[in-house]
Amino acid sequence: MKSNDVRTDASGRARRPALMLAVATTGFTVNFWAWALLSPLGPQFKRTLSLSASQQALLVAVPVVIGSLGRIPVGALTDRLGGRVTFPLVSAAAVPPVLFVGLAGQRSLAALLAGGLCLGVAGTIFAVGVPFVASWFPPERRGLAVGVFGIGMGGTAISALTTVGLTQAGGPAAPFLLTAGVLTCYAVVACLVLRHPPGHTARTPMRARPSSAPLRSSGMAAALRLPITWQASVLYAVAFGGYVAFSVYLPVYLQTAYGLEQADAARRMAGFVLVAVLARPLGGWLSDRSGPLPVLVTVFAVLAVCATTQAFTPSLALTGTVAFLTMAAAFGTGSGATFALVTLVAPADLVGSITGLVGAAGGLGGFVPPLVMGLDYGRLGSYGLSLALLAVASLVTLLLTVTTVRSTVRRHSSPAGCQAR
Repeated sequence: MKSNDVRTDASGRARRPALMLAVATTGFTVNFWAWALLSPLGPQFKRTLSLSASQQALLVAVPVVIGSLGRIPVGALTDRLGGRVTFPLVSAAAVPPVLFVGLAGQRSLAALLAGGLCLGVAGTIFAVGVPFVASWFPPERRGLAVGVFGIGMGGTAISALTTVGLTQAGGPAAPFLLTAGVLTCYAVVACLVLRHPPGHTARTPMRARPSSAPLRSSGMAAALRLPITWQASVLYAVAFGGYVAFSVYLPVYLQTAYGLEQADAARRMAGFVLVAVLARPLGGWLSDRSGPLPVLVTVFAVLAVCATTQAFTPSLALTGTVAFLTMAAAFGTGSGATFALVTLVAPADLVGSITGLVGAAGGLGGFVPPLVMGLDYGRLGSYGLSLALLAVASLVTLLLTVTTVRSTVRRHSSPAGCQAR
């Protein structure tokens, strides 16, 4: 009987990383669903509240900006408390603003902005999941694991596909009540199911340290001093920022540049998102196989070629569609490879802080391009300059990858670097 018990316990331990990954990915999906609730309703709010175009843009942007910047403190908190605590904590914290917007926040722009500001907390969940998932897997499998976790960014697609329909069928509060219920259920499940990874120890607050213990700078300050933090921030600002920008602005682009109907543009945007989401674990898997550097070099070279091609607004029947779907695959692959790089190079106890900073850079990277594209089209009547700038940014990032980032990886791989860690 004892041997059977031992085999059962060993089998349970072997399956636990997969269970933790599944629960974390579900949490990412649910929270991103909540984070993106306002965007599909932007045109409706514009009509009902008589909003200007700039007010509508501000309304949609507020959760994105707050969710991006909020990843910085949440990542540091995850380093201190662990994902087992912060996953249900962030999910539960997202419930009140979701309920507020659904039940009372749609009566004025001020109320919607206040609700959207607080709704940004749901977008910080990314900074919880990356260090939590990475700590459950050995280095040779972390790229794929973090990439699979990244599928949760498809929660924005759930919101895009369901929010308007739920509002029409059940009233303005319906999508918010449903999402709040799902968030609550997830927070309870996370509390019951999630576990700290083997070897986890909560970081001791400085006030509780014995006087003989050496004082250590905060995790955030230490993360800011690491070159990989700044390098990965640039990589992610282009890779994930590009995905965010086009997933938000692509319907407008297709309608203005190609004259597509709204429904057709929305379907093509959904295809773009699907390709990018599925490519993210591919980026992690390829990074596990060949290392993140070759993957990132290929990604930014492909982005430069596709953006240059699209700058000339080719026919959408073949060339344009292929260019955009290839860019979607590159954005997703690059996003997965960037965090494969982070989990490979970063100190294990600072992955959360670094993830928060890099995730913030990615979110903010997606906030700027739509503004530039709108200004470009308004001034010049085309998006050629904007896409040319994307090509230039991709080439600059490619150069950064083959020089500075490569040097950082080599230092990490050297015997002295390994000993320092």
